Amino acid sequence: MTSEKNIFKKYATEYDPIKIASIDGTDVEPHDRGVVRALCSEYTTNKLVKGDPQRTLFIGRLNPRTTQDTIQSEFSKFGKIVHCRLVKDIVTGKSKQYAFVEYESYSDMDKAYKDMHREYIDGAEIIVEREAERRLRGWRPRRLGGGFGGQKESGQLRFGSRERPFRKPLIA
Repeated sequence: MTSEKNIFKKYATEYDPIKIASIDGTDVEPHDRGVVRALCSEYTTNKLVKGDPQRTLFIGRLNPRTTQDTIQSEFSKFGKIVHCRLVKDIVTGKSKQYAFVEYESYSDMDKAYKDMHREYIDGAEIIVEREAERRLRGWRPRRLGGGFGGQKESGQLRFGSRERPFRKPLIA
């Protein structure tokens, strides 16, 4: 357990929309309306979600046809899964194309995190990230101007994830 606690220290514990939106992590003022929206929004985490956020993965960009059983079978190759949840629209029942998988051990979660990122499930290239909502204080979802990455071509960029990591400023 001690080694797991030391591993957690190298990851951020707080979500700052200004830094996340900054290319090099040095911005001090918001540069677009999305960042302002994230700063002004109020968001509370879903209290119904249970489990350990340190051992939970977020799986995104799923094929709309991908089922919870498919996710369970693909990710159970890395270890015992405590809970697997494909998020669905409450009105239509259709997949929202992302899921959460909680592992029994941190090492199993870390292995899946490293090995499944950018793999294909049902013909769709998926992304795998650590859960942020309950792990990062101040987290805001993309719909409120927050989030990390994304492939939107609107010019609104977010950095700080595997897809778009922080970079040190260029020294002239």
